[in-house]
Amino acid sequence: MKTIRVAAAVIISEGKILATQRGYGPYKDGWEFPGGKLEPGETPQAALIREIREEMTAEIRIRDFLTHVEYEYPEFHLSMDCFLCEIAAGKIVLLEHENARWLTLEELKEGTGAGAVAWLPADQEAVRALLQRGIK
Repeated sequence: MKTIRVAAAVIISEGKILATQRGYGPYKDGWEFPGGKLEPGETPQAALIREIREEMTAEIRIRDFLTHVEYEYPEFHLSMDCFLCEIAAGKIVLLEHENARWLTLEELKEGTGAGAVAWLPADQEAVRALLQRGIK
């Protein structure tokens, strides 16, 4: 089975976390932390900065490593590094996602709260790690 290496940004602003809704592919409409695939020779951090710039026009600052997720989707194995980030410059402009929401920690819990979203399976693991750690 093919392994896809990705990096995900858990972007925090004013006590809320950015969730984005996929606008394409087999997991279209699922919710995830933004990010993307690593290019050959690229570090997860460099990939994350590049992907957020390409997909959202914003510049981010990576604050800390959150968690590593290994997840078996039917079509591929996902290896994902997740980082706590903040916006360093610019504003979020959705170029590839169809929607975005800023959620509180309480709203991150799938199926609860007015802002709850249906997280993709691998991202559910990142949400659990974030809920255990909390945000500052």
